[in-house]
Amino acid sequence: MRVDELKKDIQAYAKTIGIDKIGFTTADIFTEMKERLKRQQELKYQSGFEKGSIEERTEPKRLLPEAQSIISIAVAYPSRLEKTPRGTKGDRRGIFARASWGIDYHIALRKRLDKLGEYIKARVPDAIIKSMVDTGELSDRAVAERAGVGFSGKNTSIITKEHGSFVYLGEMLTNIPFIPDEKIEDGCGDCTICLDACPTGAIVQGGQLNAQRCIAFLTQTKDFLPEEFRTKIGNRLYGCDTCQQVCPWNRDKDSHFHKELEPDPELVKPKLKPMLHLSNREFKEKFGHMSGSWRGKKPIQRNVILALGHYKEASAENDLIALMKNDPRPVIRGTAAWSLGKIGTDAAKEALSKALEKEDNEQVQYEMQNALSAMNIK
Repeated sequence: MRVDELKKDIQAYAKTIGIDKIGFTTADIFTEMKERLKRQQELKYQSGFEKGSIEERTEPKRLLPEAQSIISIAVAYPSRLEKTPRGTKGDRRGIFARASWGIDYHIALRKRLDKLGEYIKARVPDAIIKSMVDTGELSDRAVAERAGVGFSGKNTSIITKEHGSFVYLGEMLTNIPFIPDEKIEDGCGDCTICLDACPTGAIVQGGQLNAQRCIAFLTQTKDFLPEEFRTKIGNRLYGCDTCQQVCPWNRDKDSHFHKELEPDPELVKPKLKPMLHLSNREFKEKFGHMSGSWRGKKPIQRNVILALGHYKEASAENDLIALMKNDPRPVIRGTAAWSLGKIGTDAAKEALSKALEKEDNEQVQYEMQNALSAMNIK
């Protein structure tokens, strides 16, 4: 079997199993990426969610010694809701980023990679394969860029001509020596729209992200959100799409190709107040199939509370007071105190004063005192 013929057959088969773009590259070391990651580490710009050492993330043969090639795949996902539910005063809604719409993309891409792997094995019985999606050591974006799937935008997303940056990425290491595809030339030019639009200045310069300032990362943390970011988060419950939404390459890009990736509007733009009262079981039953649930209920509920404070939603006052007084989690009590300070009613002020007298956690006490001080200044 000629490798070039096999490559064409794989490209054709990939389309039949819901892979929207596929590219091939070598298993050579990602030299430029290695230097970039070292610099990120020195600057403390990493999120902490990264898997593996810098060497494992940039040297494919550390993961599969027999590797000769890497196959990169991309699956396009929707960017717009067909029927968008609107929040109103007294009945506010939050938003999950588009990368959490539909079924967890890890599941969707693994199924496709498994099918692709089975196809290759049937054609080449002695083929060695190792696949990964997002949680693997390799950088999906670095692989996709070198494999010609798309170019790396200034917002650090892979941008494809056909689907913009609204694509999920995965890759497969193999011992088959495929002819590599050509990289795509940079398409950003002098454009800096994403840098200018980033709410927290997380895009330090084109192609460099300080993950510690990125709202997409911050919404996934479990501790108190640093104060400087609380007014920036808005009603985001998981992730942030701002740098993708403003990108000219994403204009008019809205891919509805895969049923399992279609969003349920009531889940991706959920009502805020009911989410305050979900048990762990209820949270998993309702949101567990979404990638945005991977960190559990706590960070989502913290973000719900921040969103209610953002809206100064007085109708949530009693809910927030109850959480501030009774919730066993200090982060939830303290964040509720912050939001009550934003709502700023006399009832909120009285509740804060009474709760402060009984609170024994120093960080929560600090939040309560700050909220009261801010209300006294008004």
